[in-house]
Amino acid sequence: MAKAIMLQGTGSDVGKTVLVAGLCRAAKKRGLKVRPFKPQNMSNNAAVADIPGGDKAGEGEIGRGQWLQALACGVRPTVHMNPVLLKPQSDIGSQVVVQGKVFGEARARDYQAMKAGLMDAVLDSWAKVGEGADLVIVEGAGSPAEINLRSRDIANMGFATRANVPVILVGDIDRGGVIAAVAGTHLILPEEDRRMIAGYLINKFRGDVSLFDEGIKAIDKFTGWRCFGVVPWLKAAGRLPSEDSVVLERLASGEKRALKVAVPMLARIANFDDLDPLKAEPQVEVVFVPSGKKLPEDAGLVVIPGSKSTIGDLMKFRENGWDRDLAAHRKRGGHVVGICGGYQMLGRMVRDPDGIEGSATEAEGLGLLDIETVMEPEKTVRNSSAHSVQFGLPLEGYEIHLGRTTGPDTARPSAILNGVEDGAVSADGKVIGTYLHGLFSADAFRSAYLASLGVKGGGIDYRAEVENALDEVAAELERYLDCDAIFALAR
Repeated sequence: MAKAIMLQGTGSDVGKTVLVAGLCRAAKKRGLKVRPFKPQNMSNNAAVADIPGGDKAGEGEIGRGQWLQALACGVRPTVHMNPVLLKPQSDIGSQVVVQGKVFGEARARDYQAMKAGLMDAVLDSWAKVGEGADLVIVEGAGSPAEINLRSRDIANMGFATRANVPVILVGDIDRGGVIAAVAGTHLILPEEDRRMIAGYLINKFRGDVSLFDEGIKAIDKFTGWRCFGVVPWLKAAGRLPSEDSVVLERLASGEKRALKVAVPMLARIANFDDLDPLKAEPQVEVVFVPSGKKLPEDAGLVVIPGSKSTIGDLMKFRENGWDRDLAAHRKRGGHVVGICGGYQMLGRMVRDPDGIEGSATEAEGLGLLDIETVMEPEKTVRNSSAHSVQFGLPLEGYEIHLGRTTGPDTARPSAILNGVEDGAVSADGKVIGTYLHGLFSADAFRSAYLASLGVKGGGIDYRAEVENALDEVAAELERYLDCDAIFALAR
C-alpha cells in the first residue's frame, strides 16, 4: 500500500475538500504520485469516473470533490476514489451508490444499519487506489466527534483505525468557536481514536495569522496536539467547483453586469457547478434564488439546474411561485436553459410510474417545451462526446440521469451526444433543454451563446482557470502549512 494521511474536520464544511485538493497538487508538484480518497461522501454534485478493469469496466458516479482532487493529482478519476456516495432524495432518505453503481435507497436510520456491510467495499477500493501511488490523501466526512455514530462508522475514525492512517484535524475559524471545537473533539474521542490524530490545522483565517498564536497555545494546553499551521482565507478556492449545496446559502449577487442569470435553488439541487463557467465570465452575474424569493425581473436568462428529485422539486417550484415568475420572464422575451432535471421540468409532464424518486408518481411540467419524461430504473452515467446543434460547436460534459424524454420539440435537438440527438429547443430558440452536464464549460460554445444574448463573452479558458486556482491554493498551503511535516507523517 501507498503511504497515506487523512484530513478530518471538527464539523462539516470546514474546507476539507479544497485542502485535500491543494495538498494533492502540492504533492504532485514535488514529483509524488498522489491520489485522493474519500470513503463515504454525501452530495448530489456527482461526477462520472472510470470503473477500471475486467468485465465490470465502464463508468460510474463519484462525488464532484474527488473528481476535482483527481484533477489536482493529474490523473483520471476512478470510482474507487469515492467508493460510497449518498445522494439525498428527501429529508429522510438517500440513494446509495457503491463503487460507482446504484446499490439501493435507504432512509437515514436504515443506512446506519447498512454501513457496516459497506466497509468491505471501502477497503477494497482503498487497496485499488493505493496501487502504484506514493501517497494517498484521504478526506473524512462530517466529524469524528459524532461519537453516537462511531460503532458503524466508515467515513472517519472507523476507516482510519482499520486502515491505520494518521489523521490531521481541520478546524474552521471563520464559523467561530474553533478552540472549543478542537479541544472538545480531543475531550470526547475514545482513546483509540484520539491516538490516530497527529495534530491539527486551522482553516479560513481572515487577517494576520499571527493573531492566533495565543489560540495555538490554548489548544496545546488542552490537547497536546501539534499545530501544522494556520491557513488564511483562500481566495482562489472561490474559482474551484463547490461540492456541497450548503455553500449556496452564502452566495449573494455581485455587482450589476451585462447579463443577470437567475438560478432557482431547488431543494434537491444537483450538479450546480454547471453554473461555474458562467460565474467566471466578467460580464455575467449569476444569482442563486433561495426558496421564498422571486426570480428577478431583470434576469435575461433563467437556468433551471439538475435535481435529484425532479417531481418533488417541480412541486416546490410551484409552491414558490417560480412557475409564474418564469412565465412572466418568457413573456418579456427572456431565455431559459434547463439541464438534466431542469430539462425534464420544462416539459408538459413528468411521470414516475415505479415510484423511483418517491411517492409522487407524476407532476405537470412547466410547459415551456412540448415534451414528456418517464422515469425508468436504468440510470445513464457516462462522459459524452458532444456538439451543439444550434451553434455547430464542440461541447464537453457528462450525463447522470434517470428518465426518457420524448415529444415534438425533441425534433429540434439542442445537442448531439455520442452520435445521438439530445434535448429540445423551443420554436423561437429561446428555451433550451439538455441532459448534458458541463454545457457551459466549452469555451467556444459559451462565448457564442452569450453573444446570441447580446453579451460579450469568451476569452476565458475555464479549465485553465481551474488549474491555475489549484496551483494558487497549493502555493498558499506550502506557505502557511508545514507541508514537509505533513507529508512525512504519512505511513
